[in-house]
Amino acid sequence: MIRFLSLLIIVAITSSFYGQTDPQKIATTQKFDEVLTYINRMYVDQVNDKELTDAAIVAMLEKLDPHSTFISKEEVDEANSSINGSFVGIGVRFQILKDTLMVVATIPGGPSEKLGILPGDKIIRIENENVAGVGLKNNQVREKLMGELGTKVKIEILRKKAKKSLDFVITRDHIPINSVDAYYMLTPEIGYLKLNSFSRSTVEEVQKGLTFLKSKGMKHLIFDIQGNGGGLLDAAQKVADEFLSSDKLIVYSEGRAQPRNNLSAGKKGLWEEGSLILLTDEYSASASEILSGAIQDWDRGMIIGRRTFGKGLVQRPIDLTDGSQIRLTIARYFTPTGRFIQKPYDDLAAYEDDLNERYKHGEFSHADSIKLPDSLKFETKITKRTVYGGGGIMPDIFVPIDTSANSDYFGDLVQGGHITSYSLEYVDKNREAIFMKYASFDDFRKNFTLDQKFMDEFFAYVAKEDKELKFNEEQYKVSESLLKLRMKAVLAQDLWGYNEFYQVYNDSNEILQRAVKALTQGDYEKTNLDRKK
Repeated sequence: MIRFLSLLIIVAITSSFYGQTDPQKIATTQKFDEVLTYINRMYVDQVNDKELTDAAIVAMLEKLDPHSTFISKEEVDEANSSINGSFVGIGVRFQILKDTLMVVATIPGGPSEKLGILPGDKIIRIENENVAGVGLKNNQVREKLMGELGTKVKIEILRKKAKKSLDFVITRDHIPINSVDAYYMLTPEIGYLKLNSFSRSTVEEVQKGLTFLKSKGMKHLIFDIQGNGGGLLDAAQKVADEFLSSDKLIVYSEGRAQPRNNLSAGKKGLWEEGSLILLTDEYSASASEILSGAIQDWDRGMIIGRRTFGKGLVQRPIDLTDGSQIRLTIARYFTPTGRFIQKPYDDLAAYEDDLNERYKHGEFSHADSIKLPDSLKFETKITKRTVYGGGGIMPDIFVPIDTSANSDYFGDLVQGGHITSYSLEYVDKNREAIFMKYASFDDFRKNFTLDQKFMDEFFAYVAKEDKELKFNEEQYKVSESLLKLRMKAVLAQDLWGYNEFYQVYNDSNEILQRAVKALTQGDYEKTNLDRKK
């Protein structure tokens, strides 16, 4: 009842704010004013106006579509960080290990790196307040270390071999949030770039990656947007412009109050010629689907993986007077051939459960489990291949999900954080020895092995940290290769960074392996894709 009444209140306030003159709307507004008056005079308990207002806004937006959302004032900065591509802080990646705040890595060029803070340093005090052994949580660390641009924070650090603790005063600065996770050469001719989101810094990051890969002799590009949930429409257009020539249409949008808006290629891109494969899965959404739809419609490249999420709605952020924000769906977007890839959302419960239903239906394992009507058929611009709208981007080559190495035991090790925490402890104890033994990452990748002694120590660590998680030999044998690969990848990340993590862990990326096969065994050439226009 309270939620319903609060919805009425908000509609009343909104109607008054915009000066409605329609007699029926005025009468409705008066009714809402009456309800608000009665709540204030007679309701049994004291009402929190802020909570009531926020709940009403959420209730209103839920009646519209699955992607119109409300963001409270407290959450706006955090929500905007990924879109803006940066936040204000001290520039460290951290982890809480055994109630101790440990620096995993410093952000290159950030304030902490400039002051000489090192991986493995333990932060024991922030602004003279003890933070060691007090049950500190991740969100509390962020609150203490993040702040206004240019403000200072004092931290005290324990460092191995240092005779006493070290004090640093760090000036908070803009810290980049990278949308490109990794780029490197898979083979002497095949380059790889992984993009995790579309933010304001994405285009610059992608250009940097493409420039590097071209300098290494890249002839074929694999562009990985698996798990990429989207982001800015503008960023999707600009990334597509790196691949599409002349003035080709990339995407257009239309809405009830928004006239058609065409977004097209407009400059010379860095990879307008040369083989191009995009990797997608069921979590590739929104801006990822704009990019993959444009590439597919213009026959510019091949899509390999699984059907994408199916989000074809455009949201606009709107700031409210109290600092909160709504992201309101204002238009639908369409690929160059006119495909609307939004999946139906008449039943919101079914919409939210769609991926689970896809899995149950067998779509992730069998391409022929997907049945789409002829009404959703479209033809690509150049080769006239058949493509589909109405629920995501269908790949040109389907790759089933591989669960053969999964087990409940492996899942418990991952979700319990045991692989991550043990890796950090192992690196903290052996960092110097590892760097002395392995002269480079390539040396580490080729020669570092997780032998029986290493695994015995890992399982002993898990047994000590989690009394309820019992070693399961049968399930370990099923997942042994995947567990060791993930552990080695996490070690590489702690020693070097995300780029090195993916260079190790991508050995388990079956969609990527299929893309390499398509390039090296002729599948790509057989498609007769237009790579020059």
